[in-house]
Amino acid sequence: MTLSTSNVDVDRAQRHQRERRERRMPGDAGRPLSQSRGVMRTARLVSTTLVALWFALPFLPLVLWSFANSWSAPAVLPMTLGTDGLTAALANGAVAAFGDSLLLSLIVAAIATPLGAMAARALSRRTLPFGRLVSVLLFSPVLLPPFAAVLGINVVLLRAWVPPELGVILVLVVVAIPYTTFSMRVAYAAYDDGFDEAARTLGATSRFTLWRVHLPLIAPALARSAFLAFLVGWSDYLVTLVIGGGQLVTLPLIIASSAAGIGNESSVAVLSLSAVIPPLILLALVSRARNLDPGKQS
Repeated sequence: MTLSTSNVDVDRAQRHQRERRERRMPGDAGRPLSQSRGVMRTARLVSTTLVALWFALPFLPLVLWSFANSWSAPAVLPMTLGTDGLTAALANGAVAAFGDSLLLSLIVAAIATPLGAMAARALSRRTLPFGRLVSVLLFSPVLLPPFAAVLGINVVLLRAWVPPELGVILVLVVVAIPYTTFSMRVAYAAYDDGFDEAARTLGATSRFTLWRVHLPLIAPALARSAFLAFLVGWSDYLVTLVIGGGQLVTLPLIIASSAAGIGNESSVAVLSLSAVIPPLILLALVSRARNLDPGKQS
């Protein structure tokens, strides 16, 4: 009789565990602590959908115009589809402008990101004398009116015989450094120097600690900073126009000159879409780097 009762209890316990695994309660692995229901859940879905449409809808006319050979009022959709816009964009030098923009943005990101990281580390550790004054100077390019600052710097660069391409890079690096410094300063505020000290205590050299401990831990922040610096170079128009003096023709300059004409809507749409795609790809890569953050995986 006792053996039969124990078997019944064991069966009941196993059935209860099996039902619990199948049911998975709130707070279990992979489940939130609470679930929104009813009105709140519907409101969240609606707000998320509206935000997604808010960002996606402006690109719909661009996509339609990119394949429209003819589209005039009152037609709601393109009357004739084709690749005239792509042909016109290529004839206007879109490939060369795309390459110049990409190279310029990568150079700006490659220079501004490590400089911003070093400045952020020094400011966060309070190792610089007159730290507040240095912070104000670093962030001053964001505070100054861009047009006035660019015109003033242009005179200095012309008198110093600085090549236009080099002048554009120098000015854009100065513009990008405040963004990279701010992004890296947030990262270093949460960084624990104990990781570096532990590696050095175990006998690691400074170079080994930098490459195998320090940089992997701040890699997501570096990726975000590089993305911001890339956007500064990629989307710039004023600095390239004034400092470049026509020697450096980037994608924003081609888009602006095409948009100033009449009847180039399909070409402008193709150029605009080509300007949007690289930042979206980089944003996806930065999100991937964020997912690889060791702190996120723990």
